[in-house]
Amino acid sequence: MKSFLISDNRDTLLAMRLAGIDGIIAHEKEEILKQLNSALKDKNIGIIIITERIQDKIMDRVMEVRINENNHLIVTIPDRHGFSSKEDFITKYINESIGIKI
Repeated sequence: MKSFLISDNRDTLLAMRLAGIDGIIAHEKEEILKQLNSALKDKNIGIIIITERIQDKIMDRVMEVRINENNHLIVTIPDRHGFSSKEDFITKYINESIGIKI
């Protein structure tokens, strides 16, 4: 299985290409959704990597895929500026996901 990157900046795409991961740059929501749907149809792609800004633009579709899709894993990574989330974003994510307070 291959990995595929959908990024909003050239630096992240270049870094992933150096690691052997193909991808594209997309900025508009429609273009991002088109590329995501194309990657989901490709049976050779198992991991879809998106930047945090991409996720913010298509969060509803990302959550839909994470809940309903068994063949693909969507992973969110920071861009060159790092995560814009607060320090405790992992704890908050766990609380919202499973309802357990840590």
